Amino acid sequence: MKLDMSKSELDDRIAILRRNISELTAQATSASGAAAEERLASRIEDQQSLLEELVKQREAMEEKTG
Repeated sequence: MKLDMSKSELDDRIAILRRNISELTAQATSASGAAAEERLASRIEDQQSLLEELVKQREAMEEKTG
């Protein structure tokens, strides 16, 4: 996924994703039931995947600007 964002927007989005992952992880530790745990694990995985993509975009942007 390629999003056309400024470095500042990428940094903001990355910070939001990191907070989301932290909150989801906290929820997962207190979740009971296999379905709830599986749903939270899936959401964490989705957020982590998006975070990795945005970090790559930010790194590529930094390489271009030096």
